[in-house]
Amino acid sequence: MYDVCCTGIIVADVIAKAVDRLPVSGRLELLEKLELHIGGCAANAAIDMSIIGLKTAIIGKTGEDGFGAFARGELERNHVECRGLRTSSRHGTSASVVTVNSSGERSFLHHIGANAALCGSDVDYEIVKNSKVLFIAGALLMPGFDGECSAELLARAQTDNVYTALDTAWDASGRWMTVLKPCLKHLDLFIPSQEEAEMLSGEKEPEKIADVFIREGVKLAVIKLGAKGCFIKSRTGEKLFVGAYERVKAVDTTGAGDSFVSGFLTGIVKGWDLRKCGEFANAVGAYCVMQTGATAGIKSMDDILKFMKEYKV
Repeated sequence: MYDVCCTGIIVADVIAKAVDRLPVSGRLELLEKLELHIGGCAANAAIDMSIIGLKTAIIGKTGEDGFGAFARGELERNHVECRGLRTSSRHGTSASVVTVNSSGERSFLHHIGANAALCGSDVDYEIVKNSKVLFIAGALLMPGFDGECSAELLARAQTDNVYTALDTAWDASGRWMTVLKPCLKHLDLFIPSQEEAEMLSGEKEPEKIADVFIREGVKLAVIKLGAKGCFIKSRTGEKLFVGAYERVKAVDTTGAGDSFVSGFLTGIVKGWDLRKCGEFANAVGAYCVMQTGATAGIKSMDDILKFMKEYKV
C-alpha cells in the first residue's frame, strides 16, 4: 500500500546560478554554479514525501536517454516505487534549463519531451488503487493526458475511495480552464499557485478564486501564495489564511510549490486539521528554498516538526 501515487511530469533540471542577464550573441558569462537535478512536479513531490517519511510511487514517462537514466536513478535512490515509470524510444526525457537570479527567483526554458507522450494506457491502475492518495502533478503540461483522460482517472480513483488531488503548471498554450474543467468535479483537493489560479478563475482575490473552483465541484481549494503562505477554503465553508515562516533566507525557489504540496498531502495522509496541514506545508516549502534544487533541502518529518516549533508563524 502506498501513501501517495504521484502521476505526471518528470524533468531533468539543469540549474544555472546566478543569472541576472543573458550574454549577448557570441559572448560568454560566468556562472557561480551549473548543476543537474531531478525536477518535474510528480518527481519532486514523490521524492519530497519519501524523504519526509511517506511511502510513494510514481507514474510517468521518460526517454531512453541519459536524462531518463538520471531521473530513474534519483527516484530509486530516494526510495520511490518506479514500476509505474514508462520509457519512450521516440521522445527524449523532458528537460529544463532553470536560470536562478541573485534574488533566488527562477525562470525556465523547457522541452516538454516524453511528458507530452504520457497517456491513459501508460497508467498502471493497480498502483493507483493501492494508494491512499492519487496526486496528478503538472497538469496542463501533458497534452496526451490532460483533460478528459485525467478526469476519467480521477473519477475512477474516487470510486475506489482513493483521495484525489491535482496541481497545475503554467500553460504557455493558453488553454487553461478549457482543459482543466472536466477534472475539477473529481477533486478532493485542488492546490494551484496564485498565478495559475488567477488565469484559471479570472479572479484576483484568493477567496474569490477558491469559490470558482468549489462551484465547479472541488471539495477543498488551497491557493499557494508563495512567500505570503496560503489560503484554504473547503466546500463546507471552512476558510483560513496560513502565513509563511519568516526569517528564512531563500537561496533557490525551484520546487517550492511542489514541496508545499508535498507537505500538505502529508497532512492529509496523517489526518491533520487544515491549519496544521497548511503550517506543515509552509515549513516544507521553507526548507526547500534554503537549498539549491527542487528536493535537496527537504528533511524528515521530525526535523520539519522541530522547525515549526522553533519558528512560529
